[in-house]
Amino acid sequence: MRRARTWLPGLLLVAPSIVAIGVFVYGMLGWNFRLAMTDRHSTRQPEEHFVGLENFINIWSEARWHLSVRHAVVFTVVFVLGALLLGWFLAFLMEKGIKGEGTFRTIYLFPMAISFVATGIVWRWLMNSGQDERAVGLNRLFDAIGLPQWAWFRDPEWGMAAMAIPAIWQMSGYVMALFLAGFRGVPEELREAARVDGCTEWGVYRHVVLPMLRPVTLSALIILGHISLKVFDLIVAVSGKQIITDVPAVYMWVAVFDSDDPAKGATIAAYIVLAVAVFVIPYLVWSVRKEKQS
Repeated sequence: MRRARTWLPGLLLVAPSIVAIGVFVYGMLGWNFRLAMTDRHSTRQPEEHFVGLENFINIWSEARWHLSVRHAVVFTVVFVLGALLLGWFLAFLMEKGIKGEGTFRTIYLFPMAISFVATGIVWRWLMNSGQDERAVGLNRLFDAIGLPQWAWFRDPEWGMAAMAIPAIWQMSGYVMALFLAGFRGVPEELREAARVDGCTEWGVYRHVVLPMLRPVTLSALIILGHISLKVFDLIVAVSGKQIITDVPAVYMWVAVFDSDDPAKGATIAAYIVLAVAVFVIPYLVWSVRKEKQS
């Protein structure tokens, strides 16, 4: 009876959150997967029938789906690597104790406070593909200093790599904060011991600091990875719903609201959830094992 009195108040306190998550997160996920396994390809369809994994298989025969997946892979690779490298470099500079660290840290973190929509609107002007006398934004600057002008996101080969630039600009400050906390968490005694053993400054970072940053790197990788896989607002704000910058989230919107095909949209959403799970589930398993070991 005493044990019940101990945990019952806490359970009642978190019960509304548990119910809300159960209904609006896992309940909606279950409903989406159920819809993806039906033949409801129109909201005006009076009945729907269970078709199993038919929609999940048939979508791979569509050229637009292959294109959107390829774009998502390119965007993810460029965005994740770019944000990780730039964030690590900024944190390295901060860790060295440059003058005005607080000011620079605020400047680097400020883009994170801006929504992807606002970022996309600004970068849509900066990455305008107009050239010569029609050049604006970065192309106007390149023309003024004699550099070649780019087509940016309209380039059929490097368009999605250019689309990752605004995302890198926005999230690199957050990654910097993660790595800076990791740098500051390395005990100075370990660094001094490595220096006494004859390590150069680069050797200290390679053999002492960087191995201890693996948990931070993994956390940043998970966060950036799941953001890139479900990116929608940035793409639409920069280029609109164009085939040349199509990604699964944009294709899902088109399928549901433009083509009136809820089953296909639910199928694409299910694939996005599964792709995010590939990033998140291993991290959760690793976190649980680490807690048990500690």
